[in-house]
Amino acid sequence: MLNQMPPSNVLAINQPKRRPLFSRLGTLALIIGMVVAFFVSQLIGVYLAGKVLLPAANSSTVGDIFFLGSSDGTIVSVSIIISCVILMLVSIMIIRLKGGEVRRYLALNQFSLATGMALLGILIVFMIGSQALTYWLDANPSAFVDPLYQSVSSVWLLILALVIIAPIYEELVFRGLLWSAIAEQFSSPYINERSAQRGAVIASIVTSIIFAIIHLQYGLYEISTIVVLALIFCYARIKSGSLLLPILLHILNNGVAMWQYLSQVA
Repeated sequence: MLNQMPPSNVLAINQPKRRPLFSRLGTLALIIGMVVAFFVSQLIGVYLAGKVLLPAANSSTVGDIFFLGSSDGTIVSVSIIISCVILMLVSIMIIRLKGGEVRRYLALNQFSLATGMALLGILIVFMIGSQALTYWLDANPSAFVDPLYQSVSSVWLLILALVIIAPIYEELVFRGLLWSAIAEQFSSPYINERSAQRGAVIASIVTSIIFAIIHLQYGLYEISTIVVLALIFCYARIKSGSLLLPILLHILNNGVAMWQYLSQVA
């Protein structure tokens, strides 16, 4: 008598998933390490850029370089580019040292146009609501840009850094490396939809809170809106199965914010 083949969904449930790249303790160490690396890379960027671009850098102390460079638009813009390079290299190195596949682990995949348009609609609704609430509260979330704009050598350099470069490495770290590491810790040893959803939800909440907290230049209201924005980016990664969509949405969000700021300045 021939054995009957089990249904495809049973096969999927009983199929072992890939072994997590990091242990629970390793994931905690990764989170702490990448947050530290996030700030250290910015300090390195400011120092290197300040050493080259500050007029009196040769006679300045390290403290002077940090103090003067952190409010100089040109130095901050260049430091963001340096930070991006450092964090990209660190992320890739960590994944490879653990034996992982960079493209798969960071979800560098194509996504469907329909999914992209749907998430774009969600982002637009968020931006409209956020703008209305900001106006009602008379808040000014772009105030930190003022000294950078006034001191940058070229506004296009500032746009490149804040609108394009910063979203790339922020998504790479938070919706890429850390999201994957946390999500795989809370999925069961076997692939099933409920387990995957649980891991995705926990990873989204944890990374969104951390992502909001590290934005030290903002107040409580702005941080709360960043949590919601980060959750939208996480949802974009989940629905598209790709990190590229959150990166594009993040660039769009920062681009609109920069356009509004430049319009007000003008």
